[in-house]
Amino acid sequence: MSSPQLTNYLRTNRNRLALWQEETAFLLGFKGEDKGGKVCRDEKFTREPSLRSALAYEAIYGKPIRELFAGLYQQIEQEVAERAKLLTYRKAGNQNPKRHQALASLVSRALHNPSQI
Repeated sequence: MSSPQLTNYLRTNRNRLALWQEETAFLLGFKGEDKGGKVCRDEKFTREPSLRSALAYEAIYGKPIRELFAGLYQQIEQEVAERAKLLTYRKAGNQNPKRHQALASLVSRALHNPSQI
């Protein structure tokens, strides 16, 4: 991933709980000598945490993944909305009402969050 411009709040939440990186790594179940380094790389977004690690961060910090990884979530939400818009155009003549509503909802989220476009 290595996208340092994406925002995450792992370090902020770790500091809020006064945990050290090594302690957080232990809670995450990391093994090896460089356990704290893995947490550091997650915090700096030089390493993409696995889904298992992301869910563990949620359990440790008591915050939803989408809040802990806010920048990545916003990027993914925008990408999904753009694909939904394309799908809407592709399926314009053959539209199931439920499908149309679901796609329209995804597209409207992007329109209501113009900073993410």
